[in-house]
Amino acid sequence: MPLAALCGFAAEARLARRFGLIAFTTGGDAMRGRVLAVQAAEAADGVISFGIAGGLAPRLAAGTLLLPRMVIAGNDERLTTDAGLHGSVLAALAAAGLHAETGDLLAIETIVATPRAKAAEHAQYGALAVDLESQHAARAARAIGKPFLVLRAVADPAGRGLPPAALVGLHASGHAAPGRVLASLLRQPGQIPALVATARDTGRALRTLRTALTAIGGTL
Repeated sequence: MPLAALCGFAAEARLARRFGLIAFTTGGDAMRGRVLAVQAAEAADGVISFGIAGGLAPRLAAGTLLLPRMVIAGNDERLTTDAGLHGSVLAALAAAGLHAETGDLLAIETIVATPRAKAAEHAQYGALAVDLESQHAARAARAIGKPFLVLRAVADPAGRGLPPAALVGLHASGHAAPGRVLASLLRQPGQIPALVATARDTGRALRTLRTALTAIGGTL
């Protein structure tokens, strides 16, 4: 049985399914994430938190691949990824000439949207990046004794914030909400360049993940 991928939005889930993973999409909603993480853990041999992440460490550019050994939950709980699975994936990536950052990932329930907020989280926890799904995936897998892994790529770097339109651009299903985005742009047209940059770097992160999954092959 393949691993189940817990993703934030539909494009991540589509990519995961293309490589044979069972995918669940949270839409960035914490309650939905907790429920789907349990379903993911029950449906597969293990759970992988998969998709994009926000950069916290200033040195990480958009598209940087992340394979953290440790997830730090917002209450400072430390959740370790499965050592055997992590080692196998890291070796497969290295064999393909790909580098993955293995430092800690912060997992909380609200988006860290500004450079100032990102700097504060990095200073407090030392984590390289942040996402919304990993703590749910880790806890659900641990509760029933199944392995857990994180494979993510940086979309928005630490020095760049997310424009308002990006924060309202998802339905709970994880699909795009173009009406909300358009309404936000009409209210604040000056955010268009930032939104374009966000879309560009999200695409870069997804390409990194596609390359990584190709390299990993049957490891998952």
